[in-house]
Parts: sequence; C-alpha cells; structure tokens
Amino acid sequence: MVSYRYLGNSGFKVSEITYGNWITHASQVGNEQAIATVRRALDLGITSFDTADTYANTAAEEVLRDALKGQRRESLEIFTKVYFPIGPKGPNDTGLSRKHVMDGIHGSLRRLGTDYVDLFQAHRYDYETPLEETMQAFADIVRQGKALYIGVSEWTAEQLRAGHALARELRFPLVSNQPQYSMLYRVIEGKVVPTSEELGISQIVWSPMAQGVLSGKYKPGQPVPAGSRATDEKSGADFIKRLLREEVLEAVQRLVPVAEQAGLTMPQLAIAWVLQNPNVSAALVGASRPEQLDDTVKASGVTLDADTLAAIDEALLPVAETDPEKTYESSPRHRLTD
Repeated sequence: MVSYRYLGNSGFKVSEITYGNWITHASQVGNEQAIATVRRALDLGITSFDTADTYANTAAEEVLRDALKGQRRESLEIFTKVYFPIGPKGPNDTGLSRKHVMDGIHGSLRRLGTDYVDLFQAHRYDYETPLEETMQAFADIVRQGKALYIGVSEWTAEQLRAGHALARELRFPLVSNQPQYSMLYRVIEGKVVPTSEELGISQIVWSPMAQGVLSGKYKPGQPVPAGSRATDEKSGADFIKRLLREEVLEAVQRLVPVAEQAGLTMPQLAIAWVLQNPNVSAALVGASRPEQLDDTVKASGVTLDADTLAAIDEALLPVAETDPEKTYESSPRHRLTD
C-alpha cells in the first residue's frame, strides 16, 4: 500500500503517490476508462487526487467527481487549482484576482460535487494582481470552510517567501508548492527547495517521469512508439518534444542497468528518485490504463542507496536541466486569455 507524508508543517497527510488527471481525463481517455483507473488507484491505496479547473476546460473535474462517487469523502484528499483561462476565457476568467479566485472555488466545488477541497492551489503566480488581494481571497475561502489548506504551483523562492509572510499575517495555512521535478529537470533544488524547507512548505511534484521519457520507452535513433504521448497532440506532444533529443535518450538508456540492479522498473526508479527528496510530499502520477498504476505504486516506500543515486547522477546530470533561474520562467508575465 502507498505510504503517507505530511504536507508542509501541517498535520495534514497525503498519499506520497498522488493521482493527477492532467491530460488524461476528458481528453486522452474516455470517461469509463478514466473512472476505472481512479477506482484502481483507490484499490492500490492512493487517496489523494489532484486536478484543476483548466484541465479539459473544467471537464476533468467532473470526470473526477464521477470516478469518486460513493467514496467516503473524509477518506479522500482532493486538490484543485485556479489561474489559467476557463469557460469562454473572458477578461476575468483567468488570473488570481479576487473575482476569479472566488469564482474558481465555487465552480470547482460545484463540478467536483463536494462542499470543500482539501487543497486549493494558485496554478501560477499572477503578476497583474496584487499579492495581497490574492492572499486575502484565499484567507476568506479557508475561513468559509471551502478549502482546508492553500498551496501554489511553480512559484519562485521569492514569491513563496512573500506569500508565506502574508499567509502568516492572515492566519491561514500555506503548505505546498507544485513544481515540475524529475531526474531530468532539477531547477527547484537551488532556491525553491531550501526556501521551502525554511518556511515549512512541501513540494507536490508533477512530471516525475519527464512526460514518460524516463520510462525508457523512447529509444535513441528510433521512431517514437505508436500511441505514445509524443504522437498525441491532446497529450502534450509539444511539451515532450524538447526531451526527445538524442543525447537525452541515450543518457536515459544508461539507467536501465541501474534500475535492474535496484530491483525496480524504470518508472519506479524515476518516482522513487523524486521521493528521496525530503521536501517532496507527493509525486503526481497519471495513467491512461488502470494496470499502469500497478507498477508505479511500487515506488512508494523505496529507499535508493548512495551508489544508486550516484549512478543516476553520473548518467543524467550532463543532460539534466539544473539552472535555478528557470524557475522565473514558469509564470507568464501577463495573464493568458486563450
């Protein structure tokens, strides 16, 4: 079964492998298959589920609602997010203004079919809204009981520090950040993680398998596999292209004997690696088929020894992205409207 970790300096626990439905629900897979995959996650001990209003332009939240129907609400940890354009994508359908944040929580609760979410997250930093306005809206949502905890996604170290100071002043729990993090993308290690450790903020990391590249299925010098994410425009084909360079794929193949020596599959190795970071509370995993989760959940509770970690670094550090300045590129300088 999946292990649990505390989220930030709170008493709130989440499953260290958390099911995320970006791309898959209401997009890559049909609803029946999506529901079956969520049910398999529950059977395997995953109780934390991450979504966002922008996924499939709000439809992914509704699929998650249907998949969790009949489950004991108190035994689930449901996360969602607000920021990106939704609905008709009008001028107030995006960002972190008080209006959009309040509209966001009400819309998400309606679509998810619940009275509250456990974690409500700012999906990016909004440079066009005063931070005080955003944080006051979050404080009001917590006081109204519509969200129990507040998190953010892809905020820089400085943004986390400023947000944390306001959260303390307004007396609500800012407990998490949700950045991209994997063996191939380590930009949070330089500034974000040390600042988060100081402030008592955890990471809920997305793309721990680097969009599937760390599974080893993409081979150097060979066409991408039919039906893979790299061939499906709805599944982030553009996003994965930057990782399909020959030198990256060759480096990933050098991990195959490392995984075998550790007694792990390549996906298990990738997920176990991010969970070695004590500031990581959960690794987000998606799945298009229920059986995919049978493999990935076995990364829970795994401890990688020093030799394995050193071998991973030797194989991948030459091609990994490590520049902490990349964290400043995650949030758009202007709100997106399409």
